[in-house]
Parts: sequence; C-alpha cells; structure tokens
Amino acid sequence: MKVSDILRVKGNTLYTVTPDDPVAVAVQIMAEKDIGSLVVMEHGEMAGMLTFREVILTVVKNGGALGSTLVRTSMDDHPLTCTSETELDEVRRMMLDRHARYLPVMDRKMLMGVISFYDVAKTVVESQNFENKMLKAYIRDWPGGDESGEG
Repeated sequence: MKVSDILRVKGNTLYTVTPDDPVAVAVQIMAEKDIGSLVVMEHGEMAGMLTFREVILTVVKNGGALGSTLVRTSMDDHPLTCTSETELDEVRRMMLDRHARYLPVMDRKMLMGVISFYDVAKTVVESQNFENKMLKAYIRDWPGGDESGEG
C-alpha cells in the first residue's frame, strides 16, 4: 500500500499559513479546524510546517505566551517529507524514527497533501481488518472442511 492510497481516501483539503503570519493566528486556525498542523507556504511553495509541537516550544520559549511571534520563527523549515509513491511500511518507519506526526507529501516541489500518524494507523487497521475477513472467509470455505473446523 502506498501514500497515494491514503490521499485518495483522505481527500486533498489543506490548511496553510505564511511565514509572516502571527503564530497566534495559526493556533486559532488549528483550533477552529481541529487540526494539529499547518503547511507554511511562501511564493507558491512549501516553506515549512507548523505543528502543535512547534507551538508548544514557542509558548515555553516565550514564558507561557505567544506574543507577536511569527510563524517563520516557530516553524520547522526542513520537515520530513515523502512522495505519493512511498510505501506505507516505509512511512511508518520514517515517522517513528523521527517522531513525526505529520508528513507533507511532495511531488518534486509540488505539495500533494499532508498525512498524519492517525491517517497511517487508521489505514493499517482497516487493511488488517479486511485481510482478517478474507482469511476467515477462506478458512470457512476450505475444500473438504466443515463449519465446526474439525475436519
């Protein structure tokens, strides 16, 4: 299974901010949309990611306040990325190794979407549930077997 399979189900709604937006505005968007990350766009290209992790670090650094801090000073300007062709097993490994909860999906310099650790976990569980159903159906229909499984 590939990242493109997740994006196909998830859709392509993206929420963005610019590097010159105040972090307070970004936090308000994240709260209103119930999301944990925003893509930071500048001149039509991804400049970075702002996640709740960077927001918390900014609050701590500023003594418990956001103040007038700009996204530019808080964002991750080199986020871990993948492509739509990246295999799901590789994405899981990448996210776990780097403690990344959000992964921009890039096609060269074009942003295709963002997947979250939740998206990956949900896809894995759904895939396993489907596989379990298929295996149970196969066992139930085993040639020469019976329903009791004593066969």
